[in-house]
Amino acid sequence: MTVAAPDIPGLGDLGSACPLRAGSAIEPLKFESIRRRMMLRACKWDAQVEDVCTVSAFPLLIDRSGWSLLATLAESLAGELMAAEDELTGRPKLHHLLSIPRRLRNVLREVRRLGAALAAARVLRFDFHWTRDGWRISEVNSDVPGGYAEASEFPQMIARHFPNCEPAGNPAEQWAKAMALAAAPGSHVALVSAPGFMEDHQVVAYLAQVLQNKGIQPHLAQLHQIVWQERRAFLQTAGAIPLSAIVRFYQAEWLAFQRSSSWSPMVAGGLTPVCNPGTAALTESKRFPLTWDALTTPMPTWRRLLPETRDPRDVGWRTDNSWLLKAAWCNTGDAVIAREWVLPGHWRKTCLDVLFRPAQWVAQRRFDAAPVATPVGELFPCVGVYTINGRTAGAYARLSRGPVVDYKAIDAALLVKDDAR
Repeated sequence: MTVAAPDIPGLGDLGSACPLRAGSAIEPLKFESIRRRMMLRACKWDAQVEDVCTVSAFPLLIDRSGWSLLATLAESLAGELMAAEDELTGRPKLHHLLSIPRRLRNVLREVRRLGAALAAARVLRFDFHWTRDGWRISEVNSDVPGGYAEASEFPQMIARHFPNCEPAGNPAEQWAKAMALAAAPGSHVALVSAPGFMEDHQVVAYLAQVLQNKGIQPHLAQLHQIVWQERRAFLQTAGAIPLSAIVRFYQAEWLAFQRSSSWSPMVAGGLTPVCNPGTAALTESKRFPLTWDALTTPMPTWRRLLPETRDPRDVGWRTDNSWLLKAAWCNTGDAVIAREWVLPGHWRKTCLDVLFRPAQWVAQRRFDAAPVATPVGELFPCVGVYTINGRTAGAYARLSRGPVVDYKAIDAALLVKDDAR
């Protein structure tokens, strides 16, 4: 099955000039104060990993017209995705294309009978890269997008040192406003994450602060503490606390490996709103493009911006270096593989896995991401644009030494600068 990108003028082909540029580095003592505040006030606990600072002392700058285009593209992508997701919930025969674990597929089938879980807010983050052909996206974080503190608090701190610049937005604030529609002041909200993942814990800890500032009572919880009675959620602690909403920062595909199916109302039938509901798994899978030809939902912006994506059984990825491989459920770039990016042993292991489990992978055309000159040398930028309930809310920018943005990338503030006169 082929998913090619048609030529649609005006959706990101801006010629060869990169709209991103690096600002100057902030003076070290002033930046150290920012880094410390990010750790202590914004729960950015991994601002230093070993001897490496993971936040950038210089911002990425974009003109207002360039940011306006990105915002427009993100909203178009979000509208198409949410329409396709709605259609997919009623098309269970297509779910096998997505490599969704069987237990989760069984619960998704119940959506037609019980209805989808209510959405407290629908958050998406689209990862944009500048190429010689204009903007392209590598993926959408449709299930549990993170980076809220880095996209909200950090740009505000950095912008104070750059006159005539402002943050691209404040995703955490916009998210909190959306959540406040589902959870009134004084009500209780559970923020669920998996134990043992510090990067997840720091996200929910920060979001808990944001909710508390809105007068909502947050509770950091684990999945087994959420119990359901008559399709409504309660937090099981010393007693049963009724919940107005749930923030699920627990990957949907992991739900299928729980011993019990008590999580199923977060996917189908639950009357307590969830952010994001479990139906997000349908579009989180990197095999989502393989369903497009079978959908009635048109996907013009996606087809223009996402590189051609195919089942690995349909292309010669072993001999054609124009393809890369992605695991269906990769989340941090750790399972984005090309022959020259990994050691020979890693490549051989990947080849065997793809040959024996092709339905767990996709092949995707490579694009040539353009680096930007920075105070520390050339780096590859990725701009993750958030949409909340379909509206652009801000951006999480990262910089990497290579074309793949993975866990080693550093976080940068994206600031919008008035267009040059």
